[in-house]
Amino acid sequence: MIEFTTWDILRNLLLATRWTIVLSLVSFVGGGLVGLAILFMRIGRTRFGRLASRGYIELFQGTPLLMQLFLAFFGLGLFGIDVPAWLAAGLALVLWTAAFLAEIWRGCVEAIAKGQWEASASLGMGYLQQMRYVILPQALRIAVPPTVGFSVQVVKGTALTSIIGFVELSKAGTVVTNATFLPFTVYGMVALIYFALCWPLSKSSQILENRLNVAHRNH
Repeated sequence: MIEFTTWDILRNLLLATRWTIVLSLVSFVGGGLVGLAILFMRIGRTRFGRLASRGYIELFQGTPLLMQLFLAFFGLGLFGIDVPAWLAAGLALVLWTAAFLAEIWRGCVEAIAKGQWEASASLGMGYLQQMRYVILPQALRIAVPPTVGFSVQVVKGTALTSIIGFVELSKAGTVVTNATFLPFTVYGMVALIYFALCWPLSKSSQILENRLNVAHRNH
């Protein structure tokens, strides 16, 4: 039987942590880009765009992320398309993240006082100019804290990808546990690593919220 030192366990977990970080970054950046497109459809002036974006958001917010991962991994396989676990995990998380970010940002845009729309319209600005020069800069200030806060959910959401075989921190924890028979030690380290990843993000969200003093500046 091979003996594992504490450092051996921690080293293997840290090596897997890089994939948790990479997947989180890909999900957040990709989800942000898709979410921005969904946002413009959601608040746009075309009825079809509003209905389609609303349906997208309700679909992905109303179904478990685990089911979305299964569908991304096994669904395309029904059509003979071999989907690697990393691709299915990235695709599902990007689409899931986009739905939540679009809805968060929609709330931030709609939090801007109607007087801002009316004032910019009175200056002869078109819709795109209103969004670019008046609405979005103010909405961005409101959106920063909840967006940073949601990134914590993205990091924790990556743990579910272990169910389709993607080897990230949680999956590595299971593999190391099976090899060492030290579940308390291994999963304790896994929990501490997740905390080390998520706590700074949560704290940053609180600091940004206090610093920007969003509620005070918009009322």
